[in-house]
Amino acid sequence: MKNTINLIVKDDEKGQRVDQFISNKEKNLSRTRIKNLILNKKLKINKKNITDPSKKIYFDDIIDLEIPEPKKTSLKPFNFKLDIVYEDKDLLVVNKPAGISMHPGAGDYDKTLVNALIHYDSKNLSNIGDELRPGIVHRIDKETSGLVVIAKNNISHENLSNQFSKHSIKRVYQTLIWGKLRPQFGKIDTLITRSSKNRQLMEVGLTKGKKAITNYKTLEVFENDKIPTFSFIECKLETGRTHQIRVHMSYKGNNILGDKKYKKKFKKIKNINLDLEKMISNLGRQFLHAKVLGFTHPKTGKEMKFTSILPYDLEKIIKILRKLSK
Repeated sequence: MKNTINLIVKDDEKGQRVDQFISNKEKNLSRTRIKNLILNKKLKINKKNITDPSKKIYFDDIIDLEIPEPKKTSLKPFNFKLDIVYEDKDLLVVNKPAGISMHPGAGDYDKTLVNALIHYDSKNLSNIGDELRPGIVHRIDKETSGLVVIAKNNISHENLSNQFSKHSIKRVYQTLIWGKLRPQFGKIDTLITRSSKNRQLMEVGLTKGKKAITNYKTLEVFENDKIPTFSFIECKLETGRTHQIRVHMSYKGNNILGDKKYKKKFKKIKNINLDLEKMISNLGRQFLHAKVLGFTHPKTGKEMKFTSILPYDLEKIIKILRKLSK
């Protein structure tokens, strides 16, 4: 079973990119999905196959976009207790702990958030995205904790995807970084691209990459002769690029505590408090938490906002730093 969208270009609509034209007409389809359908040879203009999403359209062009039935795949349920912050018939908001991947991937096929969602309610998850990612609208890294929204049906998925594409989703993270940011609050506006040295990493690009904007402010600075200098900061994302905060902090020279991929070698710190040193060395994750998630409800249009407190292992480090820096 498949659906086809049929459109005819009017005189005042000519000259647009075809993906933009379809996106303007079909509000339930995200621009990303339209682009992927075109790349997968599902578009015809005047009965000719077109695989270029940027193709310009002309007056009276006949546009046919095929929307195939989503593929079905078998994912193994994972009996994992989800921390559900909110749920209705259209979506779930989950507080993800560090240590669990969002979806199956290389080396981790059975014990991911997706597998846990399948165990929780396999019949109510969107299925228009990647077949291994039912319900997944956006991602946070495996070793990052915090709030994610899950789509329970395809209409919600498309609507939320559009909000992410338009950067209208509110996302605020808290993180602990080495050193002090200069200035202590501001905006980091760069391009982010895949690293030329290591394809698993991202880096700030000078001439190529996607625009990435992080607004940050320093909440607290911890420093004295018994502790290394740390800053507890808040980052508000305008865009959501892969590893964005981690890359931007590394770019500023203030790597996130516990980040194993984007890290610098630090000298052995003299006179460090032993309890603090033990907590830092045993952290086993990056100190990065998705604290606030806000969006417009895809069905009701109501503004939704959710907040999550720092997990115990991170809060413990902040408490000892406050105590030692007095």
